[in-house]
Amino acid sequence: MQTIPSAPPSDLSELAGCGVVFLPSDPARAGRIGFWRPDGGTPPTCAQSSLTDLELAKPAADGRVERVPVPVLLLPVSGALAVLTRARALPREHRAAAFWRTAYELALGFLARGRLLPGLSPGGHDTWRVGPLSAPDAELVRQLAAAMPPEARAVPLPGDGPPLLPEPEPLLRAFLDAVADVLPRSPAAPLVTGGPAYAAPEPQHLPALRAWADDIAAGHDAGVRLSLRVEASGLDDVLPRDDAQVRFRAVLQVHGRSGSDDVMDAAGLWTGADTGRLASAPRARADALLALRRAARAWPPLAPLLSAAVPDAVDLADEEIAELLGEGARALTAVGVEVHWPKHLARGLTAHAAIGPPDDGTGSPGAASAPPSFPSADTKVTFRWWFDLDGRELSREDLDRLAGAKRPLVRLRDGWVLVDPREAERARTAPDRSLTPVEALAAALTGAAEVDGRPVDVRPTGWLAGLRERLTANEPDTGAVQPPGLAATLRDYQLRGLDWLARTTSLGLGCCLADDMGLGKTITLIALHLHRGTAPSTAGPTLVVCPASLLGNWQREVERFAPGVPVRRFHGPGRDLGAPADGEFVLTTYGTMRLDAARLAGVPWGMVVADEAQHVKNPYSATARALRTITARARVALTGTPVENNLTELWAILDWTAPGLLGGLGGFRARYAQPVEGGGDPAAAQRLARLVGPFLLRRRKSDPGIAPELPPKTETDHPVALTAEQAGLYEALVRETLARVATADDMARRGLIVRLLTGLKQICNHPAQFLKEEDPRLAGRSGKLELLDELLGTILAEGSGVLVFTQYVRMARLLERHLTARGVPSLLLHGGTPVALRETLVRRFQAGEAPVFLLSLKAAGTGLNLTRAEHVVHYDRWWNPAVEAQATDRAYRIGQTRPVQVHRLIAEGTLEDRIAEMLGRKRQLAEAVLGTGEAALTELSDEELAALVELRGEAR
Repeated sequence: MQTIPSAPPSDLSELAGCGVVFLPSDPARAGRIGFWRPDGGTPPTCAQSSLTDLELAKPAADGRVERVPVPVLLLPVSGALAVLTRARALPREHRAAAFWRTAYELALGFLARGRLLPGLSPGGHDTWRVGPLSAPDAELVRQLAAAMPPEARAVPLPGDGPPLLPEPEPLLRAFLDAVADVLPRSPAAPLVTGGPAYAAPEPQHLPALRAWADDIAAGHDAGVRLSLRVEASGLDDVLPRDDAQVRFRAVLQVHGRSGSDDVMDAAGLWTGADTGRLASAPRARADALLALRRAARAWPPLAPLLSAAVPDAVDLADEEIAELLGEGARALTAVGVEVHWPKHLARGLTAHAAIGPPDDGTGSPGAASAPPSFPSADTKVTFRWWFDLDGRELSREDLDRLAGAKRPLVRLRDGWVLVDPREAERARTAPDRSLTPVEALAAALTGAAEVDGRPVDVRPTGWLAGLRERLTANEPDTGAVQPPGLAATLRDYQLRGLDWLARTTSLGLGCCLADDMGLGKTITLIALHLHRGTAPSTAGPTLVVCPASLLGNWQREVERFAPGVPVRRFHGPGRDLGAPADGEFVLTTYGTMRLDAARLAGVPWGMVVADEAQHVKNPYSATARALRTITARARVALTGTPVENNLTELWAILDWTAPGLLGGLGGFRARYAQPVEGGGDPAAAQRLARLVGPFLLRRRKSDPGIAPELPPKTETDHPVALTAEQAGLYEALVRETLARVATADDMARRGLIVRLLTGLKQICNHPAQFLKEEDPRLAGRSGKLELLDELLGTILAEGSGVLVFTQYVRMARLLERHLTARGVPSLLLHGGTPVALRETLVRRFQAGEAPVFLLSLKAAGTGLNLTRAEHVVHYDRWWNPAVEAQATDRAYRIGQTRPVQVHRLIAEGTLEDRIAEMLGRKRQLAEAVLGTGEAALTELSDEELAALVELRGEAR
């Protein structure tokens, strides 16, 4: 075997299609994971790996299975887990890789739930193992083992003759144990364990701990598992009597490996009856005793079984039955012992809540109709408890009977039920409470509320039920039609959007219209303003807060689509707010709104609109806080990207439009953001969707029937080689910065990485940008610039218009200088361009006065209508695909009649190449998931950082 020190795989896609096998070892963490190519080729190498020829079982041409030497890359379990996890994103994952990745995710789930046992390996080494497993957990392991493909266990057992493969379940359990033995050994582990045992990665030989380890294992090795079967005798099923003398006993049962049917009474195991299903009765008895000892520690009433000659059953008193219904069962489940109750005894007292006014019982529609407007915040909504037992709702008399019996077995109606008397008393005395209207609405929409840290199912009643039905209805019911003052014909989807907006805001609730850029959010909002002006209860002036670059666009759109409606800007020196009239539009910027929030808050607005609402995605910013002080009858957010980086941004927008709906930010993060963004809780994602669905309307250009008139859009990545000068600068910066990163503290390290990534992108653009040259020579020094010249030559020959986006104003100025030298007319718009000049530049481009429009990505990526362009060039790559998509939508929007071509320039073999791969994998997600760009990459390890920025290939 040859050990090959090397860097991580140069491209994870090289692992696409590789098969994966697992080789157990002693101790478990010493196991290895092997990657092999089905075509027999050599797999890629990486650090801490070894490459060896390993015999694998492979089908031959005649249908037999033969041993074939195959080059296999072997990685320790600790190093291979990250590779398995990242392999999910590869385009063609081998089914053996998918199996072991799934097994790893299963192991993580067990460990997250505390299924972790210390023990000793057969060789006497300290080792962690997965366990104890409950019956559902064990069944899950069996099901996954049954799905193990042959390639995942293709390493034959030693011996001559035809290849004999290892059994799937023992191999899978060995892998689960290996994962459990690796992950707890963090640098902080010795602080918990008090020494290297069960903390150090190196094996610790501890044979003296064998007895202790066997006791802790409690049957884990042999797969023996215990359960309790509760029996009740003395019940008269025909004529039940309250004074019936009932005897309860818990019968001990033993489960083997073979599944739910492999179960027998412990008495049969001890007396020798029917033990054929267990491989070794003496070993099974020993392991069962160990498991029983652990169970007795968890629930002491089982202790008498430990001294019994045959641990068959134990009699239980009423108080023990009551305890077993609650805390006792939970304690036993934690050590892998399930409790089985008689099926004919009802049990399971469950709490629910009804929220809203009581139903009148008449079936009158008015009882459940929604109120004309949402109740004010000081209104209280009643929260009333109700309880059921096995799905049957209990009356107050039923609860009184259960609590008054003071015993777990109670005759109720036509049968017997088992209830912990303490739970029944808590149910009988549970006080009703009250909620604010928005809290009640959130509970009604999700179907759940949190009480004392525990989720409770809820059902809305009265007007709250009607409001939920109205908000979640598939078909609009407001009767909204195109308002008479609108000088345009709304498209069908815009009319549906108007109806949705009218329905929500008419109730006094805010909402967010999150259509794709270019689908006409502005005209839909103007139509809403006109619609609300027809009713005294909703009429009033509308305040629009938007970026400075959109003031002119808003004014032109209002004047065009709502002629005669007064519109004015509240912006610039000498601005005057006066007393806005009903039906008037007042336009202001986020900056002005922040400065004059007190003046704006003194106006009785009919509606406040936040356009490009992602500008207030930071709820702690001064702009967001100022916006919250301005009250109105309705609040509407407009944005094409409600989530750019994380769900906190969605919270910030919706907490402005509907304050309190999503709860506090901390609770929102714990309840929704962390589970959803972690991808491990689809139930949380569904609850969040139910909660925000009525208040956020999201349509995309690609949705059926939304924008069929839009022409096709073609996106092309253009790889371009660095020049020799660029390559030299690139490698020098990587070498110098990585050397400094290796010795820097955390804070300095992050700053170095950000500067490195920024510098590398500037080098990829043009050396003159990185070197900050005052009077640079531009031609012949940048591969990107040469490719841009070629593209522009073709585009301008066709008479087309083109938008060129870059994130750097300095690069935009260099491009402007270069084009001027070539005699190509161009316009330049960036964050420092005054508002009036921006509008002039847009008009000039739309009129065809200049074919090239150079734009700063952040300043011009939203709000502009530039349908004169048929081509969009992204000169450099942003970290967020949603931001790039917004920029592209300046040209690809309603009103565009010609096909649009998007060109992305990518420096080959560089950081940009790897960023392009990440963006490509994430682009199918509507929202960006690359975190916060450079900030996310500052957390990479030194090895990962080196792999990200390494220059590959040759300069030309």
